Amino acid sequence: MAKHGKRYIGALKQIDRSKLYSPEEAVRLVKELATAKFDETIEMHFRLGIDPRHADQQLRSTVVLPHGLGKEVRILVFAEGEAARIAQEAGADIIADDEIINKINDGWVEFDVALAVPDMMRKIGKLGRVLGRRGLMPSPKSGTLVQPEDLPQAIREARAGRVEFRNDRTANVHVPIGKASFEYQKLYENMVTMLDAIRRNKPSGVKGTYIKRIVITSTMGPGIRIDPVAAMDLRPAE
Repeated sequence: MAKHGKRYIGALKQIDRSKLYSPEEAVRLVKELATAKFDETIEMHFRLGIDPRHADQQLRSTVVLPHGLGKEVRILVFAEGEAARIAQEAGADIIADDEIINKINDGWVEFDVALAVPDMMRKIGKLGRVLGRRGLMPSPKSGTLVQPEDLPQAIREARAGRVEFRNDRTANVHVPIGKASFEYQKLYENMVTMLDAIRRNKPSGVKGTYIKRIVITSTMGPGIRIDPVAAMDLRPAE
């Protein structure tokens, strides 16, 4: 069993582990308990009523958080010729030529988002071993395989805080929604946007209860349970 420090134990005493907090209470509390010496990431964890063994019970999509994630995003684009020019003008940090592709094949992954145009898939298919396990392999489902003319929008969204979410093989979803330094309203709005995205992308094959458990936490803090019924009733402001 992992040992926790005094800060964590002190924070744990300030929450009721048996209580389901309202979304508003949970956001205020998670900010209050994020007392580490660095700007902690605020994360949400969902336990879903899905069976990941079935294709029609897989959850995978993307969402653009209204206030981003509070971190600098390094964007790499697999493109050549005119598509490379479009990507560069749109603000891509790295244009992946053959040399970069070889570096990635050797294990280099110093970027946060990878986009690609369809013509490049013939070259980057071999990178699945490296990119796939880090969730960086471009694909239509994640919105990261795009036509050249759509690169500017894809780059803007990635820069603004687009988050890809998907279930793991134990039916859980883990997603960041911002930083502890965010003011309450911004963090709350990011949370509501994420909740709405999870709700709207409910897999077609789900039977029974879809959202079984929701927990919000900071990098070094304890988990705070959110009332799933209240959470799923929330909608982003128009």
